[in-house]
Amino acid sequence: MGVAIHIDNVTKAYGKNIVIQGLSAEIKPGEFFTLLGPSGCGKTTLLRMIIGFNTIEGGEIRVNDKVINSIPTNKRNMGMVFQNYAVFPHMSVRDNVAYGLKTRRIPRAERYRKADEILKLVKIDQYADRMPTQLSGGQQQRVALARAIVIEPEVLLMDEPLSNLDAKLRVEMRNVIKQIQHQIGITTVYVTHDQEEALAISDRIAVMHDGVIQQIGTPKHIYQRPANEFVSTFIGLSNLLNTVCQDNTLDFGNGYQTALRTLKEGVSGPVHVAVRPEEFTIHTDGTPGIPATVNSSVFLGMTQHYFMALEDGREIEVVENSDLTDIIPDGTQVTLRVTPDKINIFDAEKRTTLIREGV
Repeated sequence: MGVAIHIDNVTKAYGKNIVIQGLSAEIKPGEFFTLLGPSGCGKTTLLRMIIGFNTIEGGEIRVNDKVINSIPTNKRNMGMVFQNYAVFPHMSVRDNVAYGLKTRRIPRAERYRKADEILKLVKIDQYADRMPTQLSGGQQQRVALARAIVIEPEVLLMDEPLSNLDAKLRVEMRNVIKQIQHQIGITTVYVTHDQEEALAISDRIAVMHDGVIQQIGTPKHIYQRPANEFVSTFIGLSNLLNTVCQDNTLDFGNGYQTALRTLKEGVSGPVHVAVRPEEFTIHTDGTPGIPATVNSSVFLGMTQHYFMALEDGREIEVVENSDLTDIIPDGTQVTLRVTPDKINIFDAEKRTTLIREGV
């Protein structure tokens, strides 16, 4: 069983520039916890605070009940996988993996035995005697992963480990990482800016922006019920519509109203409606709805993507499952209706969710 990590009101500053202020989070034993956000949001800074590369100006970080703020990096019993692999080019794959054991004065036979076990786990044992220059990027990343976990760390930290790989290898390696992490049960903190990667690999995700955690939750919950407009537009694609709510009923005009069972009690006034592309239905028969014009479309096999202009000129994206009906021609006037139970509603001023908890 892995360890718990408690991040309590931590602050990080570079001179007068405060990068993270008063951030808190709880990471559960053995879970795969991802820090997700755009460049510069503070996710790598927080990761480096956990491992000890960055100082902590306020608050504390605990592993289980042990405060680690002042513990040197080499005493924290953590493994780190970097973006650039950081494998030693002059060492064989086996020696790279065994290096951490060597620094801990593990006898040669024992460290090679452990290295070979881990190489088998990450499925590159056949390359044990090769030099890193003879390996592909994906294979080198497996070496880096093996080297990080062979020392049996309490915590595994990964900083954008797949960003240097091509798209196909990224998918392959994220599946490898998830499988191995679940197999060994180590508490893992993973940093990425790639939303799809985070959704595919994580037990829980912390979405960060400007040094603040916007929301923590499972991939499904964060995608379906974002806490605010930033999360809604950063995770996947959301079309934002401006409208009015009266007693929990949205009024889109043109005779189209829809009551919502998902809202908090007594919601009235201007709201922003976040509709993912798959949460629209398209009507060509004059059914009351939101007027739109088809600008263009793309057929992607399982789905048909339409790019449409609203009456105010904004372009939105609508996705339908492919069927045997004809593709709607460019220039066609249509109306759109939303799927009431799936859409998200935000306060027009605070930009925070108006959806009640648990739905």
